[in-house]
Amino acid sequence: MVVGGADPRSRKAVSVVVVSDEIPDESTADHVDPLGDPYLRTRFALPARPGTFLRRERLIEHLDQALRTPLTMVNGAAGAGKTLLVADWAAGIGQPVAWLTLDPALKSPGMFWAHLLQALRTRGVPVDEDIRCPANGVSRTLLTRLAAQLGDSGRDVTVVLDEYDRVSSPELSEQLEFVLHHAGPGLRLVIVTRTEPLLPLHRYRAAGTMTEIRNAELAFTPEETVALLELHGLRLPVHAADALVGRTRGWAAGLRLCALAAGQQPDPEGYLKEFEAGHSTVADFLLAEVLKRQPPPTQDLLLRVSVLERFCVGLANELTGRTDAEPILAGLHRENAFVEDLGHTWYRLHPLFREILRAHLRERLADLEPELHLRAARWLGRSGLLPEVLAHGAAAGEWDFTAGALVDDLAIGQLFTGLRSDELTELFSGMGPGTTSPAADLVRAARDLSQCDLDQALAHLQHAEEQLAADDSRPAAAQLSCALLQALAARLAGSPRRAEQAVRTARELEGEVPAQLLDKHPELPALLLTHLGSTRLWAGRFDAARDALGTVADTTAGAATALPREEALEHLALIDYLDGWPTRAERKAVAALTETERFSLPQASASALGRLVLAAVAVDRGELTEAEELLDQAGGSEARDPVTAAGRSIATAHLLLARGKARAALTAAEAAVTADVASPWERSHAALVASAAHLAEGRPREAAEVLEPVADRQPTCAVGAARAHLAAGDPATALELLDVVGTEERTGPALLVRATLLRAQAANTAGDAATVRRLLARALTEARRERLRLPFLEAGAWVGPYLATAPLRGLAAGWLMPGTAVDEPAPLLVEHLSGRERDVLQRLAQMMSTEDIAADLYVSVNTVKTHLKSVYRKLAVNRRGDAVRRARELHLL
Repeated sequence: MVVGGADPRSRKAVSVVVVSDEIPDESTADHVDPLGDPYLRTRFALPARPGTFLRRERLIEHLDQALRTPLTMVNGAAGAGKTLLVADWAAGIGQPVAWLTLDPALKSPGMFWAHLLQALRTRGVPVDEDIRCPANGVSRTLLTRLAAQLGDSGRDVTVVLDEYDRVSSPELSEQLEFVLHHAGPGLRLVIVTRTEPLLPLHRYRAAGTMTEIRNAELAFTPEETVALLELHGLRLPVHAADALVGRTRGWAAGLRLCALAAGQQPDPEGYLKEFEAGHSTVADFLLAEVLKRQPPPTQDLLLRVSVLERFCVGLANELTGRTDAEPILAGLHRENAFVEDLGHTWYRLHPLFREILRAHLRERLADLEPELHLRAARWLGRSGLLPEVLAHGAAAGEWDFTAGALVDDLAIGQLFTGLRSDELTELFSGMGPGTTSPAADLVRAARDLSQCDLDQALAHLQHAEEQLAADDSRPAAAQLSCALLQALAARLAGSPRRAEQAVRTARELEGEVPAQLLDKHPELPALLLTHLGSTRLWAGRFDAARDALGTVADTTAGAATALPREEALEHLALIDYLDGWPTRAERKAVAALTETERFSLPQASASALGRLVLAAVAVDRGELTEAEELLDQAGGSEARDPVTAAGRSIATAHLLLARGKARAALTAAEAAVTADVASPWERSHAALVASAAHLAEGRPREAAEVLEPVADRQPTCAVGAARAHLAAGDPATALELLDVVGTEERTGPALLVRATLLRAQAANTAGDAATVRRLLARALTEARRERLRLPFLEAGAWVGPYLATAPLRGLAAGWLMPGTAVDEPAPLLVEHLSGRERDVLQRLAQMMSTEDIAADLYVSVNTVKTHLKSVYRKLAVNRRGDAVRRARELHLL
């Protein structure tokens, strides 16, 4: 817990208590409304203390220290009484408490922060409504704003996160530490957990700014045990209580359950003395004594509902086949018999009690559990709760039913949207080869396609299609799902014709599917158009690709279509780059990455194409280190589709050429891209790289010959061929080739700048200095808007003397030659610092150590050292002081 002020009880502060419990599925991550869902509402409420709860003043007094330390951790075993202790303390501190209970369903940081924000707002903590946690990566900007608001709120805020040990994400722990560190004295954090959280606890311990309550302190003393038993109507001497504590090690849940069991005995004291006699564990005792003390109908109900995470009266009646669940559950709750009331007739069992009951169910009625899961799945299916339907169907081993539920709901696209992809893949991993329904084959095909196993996917698709063709009922949802998968298979195969056919089939089938089902799954048309646009792009049909991809990019369906929107924007960015519009390409690629950040989708779901486009743009701007970093972030050599593979080849080859590694660039450009049909622009760029490699090695004739077959098809190839002919001493042919450049409306500045520089080079060869200056001025003006530096480096040494004269020097100052004034000489081209390198440089100027910079930027010390080396290289210095001095001379600080 983060605490501020010498006397926190006298001012308004923000307190955060971490406890874990249940969280809804990820589809609710970007919008949590506890007032609309009674089950969600329980996650934000302090747990009620039962009538038999014992307030332990020694622990309350220890917890009060949390108001004077930045961090408090309550760490103990399951059932140690952590949650009720913290709830009792929080209820008495006289400050509003934002309580959030967590569970294993909280798989992404976006889910966590969305719920925490709602918990804060539920308790009236002022948090701007525009601070919302997206469903893909939580941005540092969002966390910074949240920390600032909490730190400056002017009031004490207590946030409780229950059972934090169920959150295992290092990323989330890092984000929580960031907010904790930057919120300042307005925020306090108390972590209630079974294990040590992934936070820098050693820093707080070393500084003496951490309060800890551990398992040994949570254990009941003999005196507390006596008091607890008295609340259950039992009298036990202290010496007998001491023996009981010794046998149970003061375990709160064990004592409580033992008290309930002993209350049913004629000799409670004697019964408690024999507590562990004949039993290997406390669980065995409780199973034998507590459950057996319930009437047979109650025992039957408890055993059956133990297969459920949560249940309502109707679902409990479904599993028992009776109609008496409501009074039984209400009675169990009143008796504190480990049945928790979630409100609105929804309940859940105490987790330990549920685990014991499930084990007993398997021992007594091994064949009943699958039947119970199937009954639950069917009942939940009628209520439209698909995630629970799939979970229980899988637990029942009824894979035909489970796959059919997914396909009939038209939800197979969720395997590709990032929201539930990993969850569904893991769920269906248990489906064996014996399941042979069309739906099962479609699920297998989808799973294979998500892993880019095209051959296996096509085999499953063919089998599914054959079965559907033989089915007289011809279920439209299954056929539409099949069309979606065929479109993706065509994209991965680089087959535009097959993609067009699959999309036509899908559009014909959409009319046979209920409209409300289509409205429920906006990801399906978005995915279809994305796959179609990708194949059109591969075929070089840029305008048709823009039509399909633009439709997806303009959708506003929230998290469900976030990943298709990202991919559509990335493909549109690539088109802009290929047409020579780097700034447009950069904007779209950045927007794509922002799209995934908005919704906190799993990082693995993000495509590499956007970063590849950014890397290619960085190369054109001479930011080679930045380009290399982006290529590293884009991942390895494997690609989802031919477009991404070609994008990686282009970016890598261009970077290698810019670094003077012609042979390596040629190898990168010749990397095989598997596709059913060849792509005109992919082949053209491979030829361009080959031509540039020949030029770099002094073979201009060969460079020109490589481009002859494609020079009249692609303006970029015409410019490349003109460059080769100029190098070969044939300016006439070069100028003839350049005459066709710029005739197309879509030709961008990256291409025009290179063409203009080549014209200037030809004029320089002819000795026409006036024309050279005019053309260079045009090129500089065009390039400055796009920050295009590489074309001037590629032009060669002849450009330098011209740029050193006015007015060209003025046009080049500040961007092509950083820090250059009109009246001073400067180097021709300096590789610019990346954003992260500027961050490091700024902290260097503040006299921060390497370790301090690493901590402030939340990166490793080795990463900081790597950035420092790059900064020294780019500034041509060897020491920190010289780097700062040189940066100031260049107006970089």
